[in-house]
Formats: sequence, C-alpha cells, structure tokens
Amino acid sequence: MKAVCWHGAHDVRVETVPDPKILNPRDAILKITSTTICGSDLHIYDGYIPSMKPGDIIGHEFMGEVVDVGHEVKQLRRGDRVVASSIVGCGQCFYCQQQKWSLCDNSNPNGWMQEPLFGFGTAAIFGYSHLFGGLAGSQAEYIRVPFADLGSIKVPDHLPDEQLLPISDAFPTGYMGADLCDIQPGDTVAVWGCGPVGLFTIRSAYLLGAERVIAIDRVPERLQLAREKGGAEIINYEEMDAGEALKEMTGGRGPDACVDAVGLEAHGMGLEGFYDKAKQAVRLETDRPHVLRQMIVACRKGGTVVVMGVYSGFVDKMPMGAAFNKGLTLRMGQMHGQKYMPRLLEHVLNGDIDPSFVFTHTLPLDDTKHAYEIFKHKQDRCVKVLLKP
Repeated sequence: MKAVCWHGAHDVRVETVPDPKILNPRDAILKITSTTICGSDLHIYDGYIPSMKPGDIIGHEFMGEVVDVGHEVKQLRRGDRVVASSIVGCGQCFYCQQQKWSLCDNSNPNGWMQEPLFGFGTAAIFGYSHLFGGLAGSQAEYIRVPFADLGSIKVPDHLPDEQLLPISDAFPTGYMGADLCDIQPGDTVAVWGCGPVGLFTIRSAYLLGAERVIAIDRVPERLQLAREKGGAEIINYEEMDAGEALKEMTGGRGPDACVDAVGLEAHGMGLEGFYDKAKQAVRLETDRPHVLRQMIVACRKGGTVVVMGVYSGFVDKMPMGAAFNKGLTLRMGQMHGQKYMPRLLEHVLNGDIDPSFVFTHTLPLDDTKHAYEIFKHKQDRCVKVLLKP
C-alpha cells in the first residue's frame, strides 16, 4: 500500500510499504477513505516530537471501511463504514473505566519510554511517535485499529466524509476543551488559536451554553471563520494587545475561561517571542508557552485555564504567582475520543453543526508533502486539508 512516511524534519515521503495485518483478535483493518493533517502533526513535521524513526507512518485522524476483523471483534463487520478515534483505549483499565481514555494503562506498549518525562505512561496514539506506542498512522491506504470495537463508531452512509471525519480527532478535542471549561450560563470563553481545534472549541462552547466566545489569532481567514462560522467576537493580536483587549471587552473582569488551542509552537511577539524561539532552537526549552502565559494573566480571578494544544516537554517563565494568587483552575490533556464521539455524531445527525466547514482543500495522498507545506505556512488560505488515499 501507499503511505506517508517520516524521514526527518520537513521530510515526508509517499512510499510503498507492507499492508497491515491482524495481530490481535481484537484488531480490525480499515481501508481509509479520508484522512487529514492535524496541527499536532506539524509538531512531528517540524521535528519537535522525540522518538520518531525514519519510515514511520504518520497521521491520526481518519475514517474508512472495515475490510477485516479479528475473531474477538463483536461490534464491527466487513463493509461497515466507521470513524476511528485517534486515541487507543483498552476499555478495561482504571482510566478507561473512568472515561479517561487518553490515559489508558494498556494500549501503549512503550509506556515505559514516557515514565522519565511524565512519571507514568499514557495511551497510544496512531502515527504519533514511538513514545505514544509506535502504531502506524492514518496517512495511508489501510490501517490496523487495535481494540476496534471500542475505538471505532459506525456512521451512516448518507453523509459525506467531510462531515464525519472531524469526529475522529479535531471535533472531540475542541469539544473536550469547551467541556473542561465547566461553562455556566452567562459565561465568556476566550479561545487562543482559530485552527480547526480552536474553531471546534468555539462552536462547542456555544453548544454547551456559553454566552460569548472571543477568538484570538492573527490569520485573517481563520479569524473570518471564527466570526462567520463560529459566531465569535475576534481579536487580531498583531493589531492589538490581546490581554488588554480581553479586559476591555469583559468590563475589566477577564474571561471566565480561557482555552489554548495552539500548543507548543505558539507564535510570540517581541522580546518574549524571540526568547522562546531562541531557547527552543538550542533545546534549552522544548516548547513555546506564550499562549499559556497570556491566558494565566488574562483569565479572571477564580476562572479556568484549559490546555488542548499539544505540549511535548518543558517550558519556563510561567506566571505561577498569578495562577496561584488568582485561584485559577488548570485543566488539560489529550482528548478522550471514545467518550465524546457518540455525542458529537448525534450533534451532526441532528443538524446542530456541520463540521465540514473547516476543510478548505482536498488533495490526493500523493500530494501530502504539498499539503503539509500549505497547511504549515497557511498558504492559499488553507485551514484544513482533506487527504484522499
């Protein structure tokens, strides 16, 4: 089969690799009908995620048709059309039983690699380095899905892939970000980053009862989508200081909750931005926490700070004094896809949201290198690319 293989920073190639096979009786094999590039895939593309090896198949947001199943798979049959969670969970451990699927004790065979960094191992993620299990990713023609009954959801035939694919990863990530805000009637939520996850956070915040959502970004087409498709008020942080603008827009109090939908490659301004990029370049800091700092300062006293953008290691110069003295609640994590996917499918089927609005480009798998470039550099007004094997 054809698959997108990583060979180093900014070096991805479409190559012919062996087809996946059933390795465990709870596995399924999917023929992928649609996949995509996530913002977190750019961290791999840029070389910031450790433990990648040349030839690794990347990608983690996908859907397709079941073509083979292990003999212990009970819910799926050949020919079923499914969307699969990017997170792999066993369904049996303490964390899966608590619906905290991304913390699964059993799905990641390389959890021992995480212990020096994280203290404990977490769940496997498709195509996201050996640190997260070393599973082959979804930017390919076929994929093996472990614990397939738990990680896949059957979807109807009458809806196009574009409306269903985001249920695999971007939509539940955004929805979980809004859910962790513990939104109360009348709340104002500020969202940093208007990529696909940020856009879904905006829509999800309204679905969960927010009165106002304020979106912060610098890319005009993303801000336009946040306003026109998300219903958010917008701040272009290159035109005004986001912290001061938020204070003014909330009567001096600050947002009730703040969500980081950017992650480790946040774009800082001025001396602070130069400081983070310089330290990251020489590996004295693994991530750029500009958004984290800004959220902690901007959030109202007693508010909630939520992190859904991926961070990989270590940051510094964090305003912990502000977080402590303002009594902030910090919540974060990889998304719990199996918890949210059925709920989000219902929202799509009920017409509450059409997730396809995030896709601006459709390209064949052979053009994945070009897709990464236009997505990374935000060329041709690219917000999200649909890849067709």
